Amino acid sequence: MPEPAEVTTVACVGAGVIGGGWAAHFLARGYRVRAWDPAPGAAERLGRLVEAAWPALTELGLADGASRDNLTVLPTLAEAVDGAGFVQESAPEDLAVKRALLADIAEVTPADVVIASSTSGYGMSEMQTEAANPERLVVGHPFNPPYLIPLVEVAGGTRTETWAVEWASEFYRRVGKSVITMDHELPGFIANRLQEALWREALHMVANGEATVEQIDTAITDGPGLRWPVHGPCLTFHLAGGEGGMAHMLDHFGPSLKAPWTRLEAPELTQRLRDDMVAGCDSAAGDRSIADLVAERDRAIIAVQRAVEASRGRRGE
Repeated sequence: MPEPAEVTTVACVGAGVIGGGWAAHFLARGYRVRAWDPAPGAAERLGRLVEAAWPALTELGLADGASRDNLTVLPTLAEAVDGAGFVQESAPEDLAVKRALLADIAEVTPADVVIASSTSGYGMSEMQTEAANPERLVVGHPFNPPYLIPLVEVAGGTRTETWAVEWASEFYRRVGKSVITMDHELPGFIANRLQEALWREALHMVANGEATVEQIDTAITDGPGLRWPVHGPCLTFHLAGGEGGMAHMLDHFGPSLKAPWTRLEAPELTQRLRDDMVAGCDSAAGDRSIADLVAERDRAIIAVQRAVEASRGRRGE
């Protein structure tokens, strides 16, 4: 089995938005990337994804030897995983597809190579049912875009062995990721569950005519979102308690948790709600294309990351 430090080649199976983001990230970290995706036009689409991500990655700083020329798109799965020391699967979120694909990957990959899935909600226990050597299958759940957002949540399944989870966690840290190694399988993992709660409440407000898409986004970007790059929701409320911290906050505001402020059940996705969300986003985007918004997002994320790093550096002085 190769040690995480010995890996020089990564296979990316699936070349959509997430798979392409992973490919760009690994390339920027100096790895050779072998990719495969059966969809028509996948190679061209992947090339465009990497091209779009490269300016942001260049600004962040490329590793020695990093080059887009280190990307190879192969015609078959077996060729893509050949010689790879790690496999990142990023297929569509369909359980049957995931099960079959992970089984196919395991069949053509040496038994000591760790295979990670970019699933955003399925547990590895339900995905590894058809795979040979399932002990080396883990979840490696990124956040979009994978080439900029550092978070990766790593979890095994009931048939995954501890060494595979530890190996994957170490490998992700070596490639610049912030890793949460989960002790238990949790549907949706941690970050998605938090994000989904906020998303559901946003959909309820739009569905009921209580707020517009632009108002909801402004409420986050100009409100609590400004605190979250520094402190998460728990430390944020710890500070809300003043000198008494979280204890005072819970004692004082705890009863309001029973107030009917939020509705965690998802609203019915009616045609009207769907159309209102689409129209709201079109209005909020204005004359900015998707490519314009991606570039805007990437610049902002880099600026925030650098500002937070500078603040932490001053704190350590």
